[in-house]
Amino acid sequence: MADDRPFLHLSPPQQRQRLQELAVVFLRLGILAFGGPAAHVALMEDELVTRRQWMSREHLLDLMGITNLLPGPNSTELAIHIGYDRGGWRGLLLAGTCFIAPAMALVWILAAVYQRYQSLPQLDGLLYGIKPVIIAVVAQALWKLGRKALVDPLTLGTGVGAGLAYGLGYNEIGVLLVGGLGVMLWRRAKTAGFLGLLLPLGTLGGSGQPSTGVSTGVSTLDPTGTQIFLLFLKIGSVLYGSGYVLLAFLQRDLVERRGWLSSQQLLDAVAVGQLTPGPVSTTATFVGYLLGGHGGAIAATVGIFLPAFALVALVNPWVTVLQRSPWSRGFLDGINAGSLGLMAGVTYTLGRSALVDGLTLGLALVSGLLVFRFKVNAAWLVLGGGAIGLGSQYWG
Repeated sequence: MADDRPFLHLSPPQQRQRLQELAVVFLRLGILAFGGPAAHVALMEDELVTRRQWMSREHLLDLMGITNLLPGPNSTELAIHIGYDRGGWRGLLLAGTCFIAPAMALVWILAAVYQRYQSLPQLDGLLYGIKPVIIAVVAQALWKLGRKALVDPLTLGTGVGAGLAYGLGYNEIGVLLVGGLGVMLWRRAKTAGFLGLLLPLGTLGGSGQPSTGVSTGVSTLDPTGTQIFLLFLKIGSVLYGSGYVLLAFLQRDLVERRGWLSSQQLLDAVAVGQLTPGPVSTTATFVGYLLGGHGGAIAATVGIFLPAFALVALVNPWVTVLQRSPWSRGFLDGINAGSLGLMAGVTYTLGRSALVDGLTLGLALVSGLLVFRFKVNAAWLVLGGGAIGLGSQYWG
């Protein structure tokens, strides 16, 4: 069993050891975290709950639910939350930075190559082998987390409804709010004897486009480091949803309004963010390099991730309070169930693009057997899948 004493109650040598563990674990997760937020959560669950027992699944679910309501990259915010729990403000900075750093470094290198040759290295084979493995890893995490979160017909129905709403294109934040409020109000109404209390569901749907509020007018002048930082700071402060929502923000600001990038450059930047491990928001590193070289890469990366660190530092101390209140407990239970429904919907979408032939289907089935039956570490499966994918590309 892991040492779960509060960080400040540890001796200085014990504090240093815990911070070193955080750095090693999140650097490794950052290197292996292919497949998007759902896969990142699955890897964290396997490493931090099952293997290291740093926290319970219930607490991980609560942190997931809260991060899903915050703007910014959710899996990065989850890493930051865990770092704060384990190591205070130093752990917050360390876990988040170590999770981001591998992807940032790789994207930075690819941006320099792209700037010189105007093309991308062939990473398709790597992703071809990793995606089917990720399906199995996420399926296991859904099973484990679902047994904790979907504890009665109400939460089960909320999870299923969220998955269906995701498939129908409803706004993710609206779906989560409906789920959280629905479970909270139903439980409190049932306790009070008012079973007729209903929540109108239609008002929180829709998938409207984000608006950035940037001044109009196209400018082809080279941006300064401060302009790049402020632009990505604003985006990081209001960004909800997937990497495709990030694409919408960048298309409007950088291509249409400012003329700093072409649409093709932007699509290449998002492709790199999708093909590399870690948070897809490291697309900002690529864009920042194209706009302002090394300084631009740093300014864009710091700008887009800084709000995540600040928001977690503000919200994390209230997690325990929220867990104790019957009202907020019901809200969190609904959010958790809805989060798993969204996670299942993302996994289904990923599966349709990942399982494209006999080899990928076989990889998913074998990985499922290894992870469910023999409890093989997900990190080894990801590495093995990537090696098989690369081998099939060059020798297939």
